[in-house]
Amino acid sequence: MDRSHASLESQAKRPGVIAPVRAVLRLRRRVCVLRKRRFLQPGTEPDAGTEKLGPSGSLGTLRADLDQPKFFTFDSLTELSSRTPRKRRRRSRVVLYPETSRKCRPRTEQRQSRAQRCLLLLVAIVGFQVLNAIENLDDNAQRYDLDGLEKVLQRSVFGQPAAVGRIMALLRDYLATHVHSHPLLLALHGPSGVGKSHVGRLLAHHFRAVLEDGALVLQYHARHHCPEPRPVQDCRKELAQRVADVVAQAEAEEKTPLLVLDEADLLPPALLDELHDFLQPQRSHHFHNAIYVLLSGAGGIEITHFVLQNASRMLPPPRHSAGSTQTEESPAEELHTSLRELLAREHPLWNTAAIVPFLLLDKPDVVNCFREEMAGEGFFPEQALAEHLAEQLSYYHVAGHEFAITGCKQVVAKVNLLQPKPAHAGH
Repeated sequence: MDRSHASLESQAKRPGVIAPVRAVLRLRRRVCVLRKRRFLQPGTEPDAGTEKLGPSGSLGTLRADLDQPKFFTFDSLTELSSRTPRKRRRRSRVVLYPETSRKCRPRTEQRQSRAQRCLLLLVAIVGFQVLNAIENLDDNAQRYDLDGLEKVLQRSVFGQPAAVGRIMALLRDYLATHVHSHPLLLALHGPSGVGKSHVGRLLAHHFRAVLEDGALVLQYHARHHCPEPRPVQDCRKELAQRVADVVAQAEAEEKTPLLVLDEADLLPPALLDELHDFLQPQRSHHFHNAIYVLLSGAGGIEITHFVLQNASRMLPPPRHSAGSTQTEESPAEELHTSLRELLAREHPLWNTAAIVPFLLLDKPDVVNCFREEMAGEGFFPEQALAEHLAEQLSYYHVAGHEFAITGCKQVVAKVNLLQPKPAHAGH
């Protein structure tokens, strides 16, 4: 034994062989001690007989704890396993997006945003179509040269500024587009010699020039086309055929025709019924695209009485300040109302017409008629001579005004009496 112990000590003194073995044994014992401590409760000492490493790291034996004996049981293992802490599941926290970041919208909001985009696109398309339609309206009105027509009427028609303004307003509104739901019916009413037939001739001449086709303008005279001996039914068939031909040709050329009927107050009731049928909505669409101008002397007596009774209010027209309000009906509105009530009793055709009253002409207007006629017949429009001829006519003297009884009806006859005189002077 002494020899073996001595040999071990001699081997242990060899640092090159024993040092690694000693380190391995030391690590192994430490691992065993740590394993045993895992199964022991906290505060207990290791069992007797276990080995313990000294503070210096040398190999030693574990000292038995004789004061408090310990017995091995399996309770400690079960309690230890039952008291092992369980891992808690972490609750997902609410993700807070920064204000500068772009959030992902739900599908419902995305669908709503797509619908809004489609709505905005539809509004843009409708707006573009409206602008295009406005441009087309201007193009259609320019075809008829309404500015030139207005200048001609203002220059050639005397004493009727209100009537000319109303006619041009109705024409501009109707000719702004080519497609219509009903035709335009203009009814020019007034006493003899105030310029109704003259306006009808000017309108016919202008539309022949702008439409470049005389067949699209129809002028119908009651005494000429339907005299008394002729049967009324034949006149009705002829008028219906002529109107149908004109509107059919105008529809083919995409133009608006003009139909002027002079002396409409002398038309038989059957012809008025036929004209009323042309205005009905059940007619084909090409009958809706037409302008009818009726020249009538009906209501001339009422217009004369109205002008004489309201001469002080109508001539010159009253002017209202910016802050004043007009509560009572104007003279022009009173005249329109009375004329419509009068004409509606005669025939229902006048209910659908735009009534344009022509008033009596004052003496200065008659003088202008003489000068215009003299210039047209080759005479020098001398003011003194025109006033001298105007003195030969009869007038109503009311409130400082002189209204011609026959208007400019006798102007042509008076000027024709002057023709031999300048012809003799020329020789």
